[in-house]
Amino acid sequence: MFIVPKNTDLLLTEAEGENLYLKLIEQMNKDFNLANEAIDFPLSISPAELKLQLHEKIYRLIQYKFAEYLNLLYIIDVSEEEIKKLDGSDLVILAEQVAFLILKREWQKVWFRNKYR
Repeated sequence: MFIVPKNTDLLLTEAEGENLYLKLIEQMNKDFNLANEAIDFPLSISPAELKLQLHEKIYRLIQYKFAEYLNLLYIIDVSEEEIKKLDGSDLVILAEQVAFLILKREWQKVWFRNKYR
């Protein structure tokens, strides 16, 4: 049964523990490219660095390329309800929360694909 991790660190630890961390990176690279927001996380990237780079990318998208940001959320299929629940008053915190929602959705895809292949 899929259990949603409570935060980014737990999610990345779980991905590593299930040997699906590389698949998670591949899925993120794929979906970002589908949204024409090329990001190329190397497979050797550490979980801490992945978390940081994703946060920075989302922050820049929200601030400078909002339409592309919305398109990315659509392509990845992040829950609109969860996005609407977030408090957008602090952009740095918002970007961190959205980065977690993106990771969570990508992790779901990878986990289910692995479980039911």
